Amino acid sequence: MSEINTYSVTIKVVEENLAVSMGSGSLCVLATPCVVALMENAAAALADKVLDNEELTTVGTMISIEHTSPTPLGAEVTATAVLKSVDGRMFNFEVFAEDKKGEIARGTHTRVSVKSEKFQMKADSKFDE
Repeated sequence: MSEINTYSVTIKVVEENLAVSMGSGSLCVLATPCVVALMENAAAALADKVLDNEELTTVGTMISIEHTSPTPLGAEVTATAVLKSVDGRMFNFEVFAEDKKGEIARGTHTRVSVKSEKFQMKADSKFDE
C-alpha cells in the first residue's frame, strides 16, 4: 500500500500509560485505553494528511480492537493505521499495534470528517439553555 495510506506513531511506555495508573486495571502493563488512543492518533494524523484542508478535521465514531499481549513499562510501542476506504465523509481504517516482540493489538476504526469550527461550536453550546 502506498505511503499516504499508512501512518505510524511510536511511544515509550511511561508510568502514565500503565493500566494501574489509568484505572483500567491493577497491573503495571500498557493500558488498553492507551493502545486505543495511540491507534486513534495514528488514524487521525493519516486522515488529516488525506484531507489536506485546514477547515476540516475528523472525529472518531467507532473503534473495535482486540488487545492480545501485555507490554511492560519502558518498552516502545508503535501503532499503525492503514486507510482501507473513504466513503463520502467516512474514513475506514485497519489499526494495529506492536512492540519489539510482535503484535499486541489489532482492530478497526472509523472517523468522519467535520468542519472544525462548526463542530466545536456545536459541542461548546451543547448545554446552553
